[in-house]
Amino acid sequence: MKTHLNTLFVTLEGSYLRKDGAAVEVRHEGESKLRVPLHNLEGIVCFGYDISASVSLMAGCSEAGVSLSFHSPTGKFLAATRGFTSGNILLRREQYRRADDEKASANLARNIIAAKIANSRTVLLRAARDHGDKDPVGTTALLTASDFLDHRLAMTLRTESLDSLRGIEGDAAAAYFSVFKHLVTVSHGGFSFTGRTRRPP
Repeated sequence: MKTHLNTLFVTLEGSYLRKDGAAVEVRHEGESKLRVPLHNLEGIVCFGYDISASVSLMAGCSEAGVSLSFHSPTGKFLAATRGFTSGNILLRREQYRRADDEKASANLARNIIAAKIANSRTVLLRAARDHGDKDPVGTTALLTASDFLDHRLAMTLRTESLDSLRGIEGDAAAAYFSVFKHLVTVSHGGFSFTGRTRRPP
């Protein structure tokens, strides 16, 4: 069983991260701000353009299996350091073979898309039960979208073509997000969901 550890987030511009024994030390303007044992961490995430790390820390993170990544202040990924990753070459070769085999890819995609649609439908049905008679319009919309997803789920299990699966997945996502506003039950703050946008997400 995998144990999920902590993630250290560094947001202070001008910080310098160094290895201090078996720990990571965060320094700023010559002063130690924080010291955390590496074995307590799963990752270190730095947000800012003026945050740096020593080579010895990078090596220590690599040996301890701790990921070290750098991002812009707004969260855009810039770089990351990772150590050696062991792997099974026979498994990798089989994965590449299946990626080049449309039938094998379709079998894998079908299972993933079917699971996504089934989970989305479960969310809608649960929300419809929670709404009950309090919001009959929302409940009706949720149930209608749920029936549509049920139909798309059945189509997914019968489809052999990757392109058809992509189309079904798109239809299901459009139906799910068309009623997403009925899943948001918080009325204060003026928050409303009108549609999906890529930038900003």
